[in-house]
Amino acid sequence: MFNSPAPAVDVAALPADAYLIDVREADEWEAGHAPEAVHLPLSELVGREEEVPSDRDVYVICKVGGRSEQAVRYLNQAGRTTVNVSGGMLAWHAAGRALVSDNGGQPFVA
Repeated sequence: MFNSPAPAVDVAALPADAYLIDVREADEWEAGHAPEAVHLPLSELVGREEEVPSDRDVYVICKVGGRSEQAVRYLNQAGRTTVNVSGGMLAWHAAGRALVSDNGGQPFVA
């Protein structure tokens, strides 16, 4: 059904004011996520797609890029303009970008 690659951007090229959606599951999110990210697990995307802005570019991230690519393909087919963050949160962390934790511990990529 999807033959061409989903649009993607490197972490270093992510705009400073990017609207970022993290599609990882709750335990991954709680361990560590980008401070400005919005949590929308891939498992809930179909029922919550109306929460994704339709008036701006949206960047989607997961741990390594596979789930976020699925989300980008789905959302773009549904009329949104979304871009996959290549390498996911592992690339985010490797680039020295900030992480925050919801569980009170030292943030890490789970």
